[in-house]
Amino acid sequence: MSRPAIAHIRLDAFRHNYRIAKQFHGGKALAVIKANAYGHGAVQCAKAIESEADGFAVAAIEEALQLREAGITAPILLLEGFFEAAELPDIVANNLWLVIHHLWQIEILLAAKLTKPLQIWLKMDSGMHRVGLSPDEYNRAYLRLNNHPNVAKIVLMSHFANADNLNSAHTQQQIEVFKQTVSVLNINNTEISLANSAAVLGWPQTRNFQGLAQQSLPKIVTQWSRPGIMLYGANPLYTNAALANQKELLKPVMQLTSRIISMRKITKGEAIGYGSIFTAECDTMVGVVACGYADGYPRSAVTGTPMAVDGKMTRLIGRVSMDMLFVDLTDIPIATIGSQVELWGDQVPANEIASSAGTIAYELFCNVKRVQFTYTDI
Repeated sequence: MSRPAIAHIRLDAFRHNYRIAKQFHGGKALAVIKANAYGHGAVQCAKAIESEADGFAVAAIEEALQLREAGITAPILLLEGFFEAAELPDIVANNLWLVIHHLWQIEILLAAKLTKPLQIWLKMDSGMHRVGLSPDEYNRAYLRLNNHPNVAKIVLMSHFANADNLNSAHTQQQIEVFKQTVSVLNINNTEISLANSAAVLGWPQTRNFQGLAQQSLPKIVTQWSRPGIMLYGANPLYTNAALANQKELLKPVMQLTSRIISMRKITKGEAIGYGSIFTAECDTMVGVVACGYADGYPRSAVTGTPMAVDGKMTRLIGRVSMDMLFVDLTDIPIATIGSQVELWGDQVPANEIASSAGTIAYELFCNVKRVQFTYTDI
């Protein structure tokens, strides 16, 4: 019998969340499935929605080629573009779309001898200050790329730094920087892409530029969103009280479970686990669960972090080990060896585990490994 730690991936939930992203934004949507679909399985997730997806986004060519080799024919955008000129032939051969975020990439692209032109997504640094062309560079770069034989089409894009904070003015400032920069371009029509998951859910200004003066903008033909974390069922705005009604909007795609492999009763004053960081305040029934930080459960999770045993809510106690962790069974008398434990999923939101561990759901999902992966699609 194999180890009972399992990541159950529900592809119907992934499809549901993609549809929600499309519905909220109103335009086209690139499903972001970089980092192996945030740890969920890029090929499986892509196949689940390929018939209705407008396209996919990955970090780099290795991820794109994995999808192409699996038979995925939908458009794929390389979010970091290329890293060296040697990648360009494979990018052309596999009909990949390309983010351009720095001047050195432009120089290489324009100097290359390509067999056919590429679709370019020209990225502006409107305030994130990670990658992207500055507003001063952006329009000059556009003019250099536009109508060049190596360029088939240009999508104008940027990325938000604080869209998950609805109280921050920074997102609106970034929108204004983007709008003011591209408004001076003499473009009859164009495609743009601004909205990540948080913007799709919480910033209606990024949905067809509602509330913004459009007369100074190029005629917008298509707006692309780039939903990522929301596709996997974690709402990036989950702490915002004003959007409490959205908490049931998305369906968790991953349910991480394991089983109890040992039980013992400790008396008041006894400690358990490495570092003896949990000392019982009363007689306590303790279960040991076959899951630890080597499986992706965060070692930094603290006593009190929620989990569910046979459908009953309880808590993590003590320090998470490499292969095991402790659960409080004192108020769950029905628990026994083999009882199922949900670490996150339907009853236990991944966002709550992440908050307890001082991290984000993105990291939880990406760190899941060694466990068995099962896929269902209803």
